Amino acid sequence: MAQTDTKEIIHPYIVRNPEILGGEPTIQGTRIGVRHLAEWDRQGYSVDEIVGMYPHLTHAQVHDALSFAFDHKAEIDLLIEENKASTIKAKYQDRPWLK
Repeated sequence: MAQTDTKEIIHPYIVRNPEILGGEPTIQGTRIGVRHLAEWDRQGYSVDEIVGMYPHLTHAQVHDALSFAFDHKAEIDLLIEENKASTIKAKYQDRPWLK
């Protein structure tokens, strides 16, 4: 089975803006990162439950975000890891404001 080139796949609800979440992929018109929805999905939440938590999102937006997360797994995994509390704490462990 041939592997799909993810550059050709269009995700109409996903955008990148350097002024929102540092350019992370987000749902268009929101500040909700794809990584946030991917984390909820990995914790076992259904699309219905995610929409319940973010009622201003549509099912189509959430499905598109999860599809984007699967298509860009390495990037989303890295964003999730970089934003874990333990990673942030380790990164800034010598900063006086963290103590």
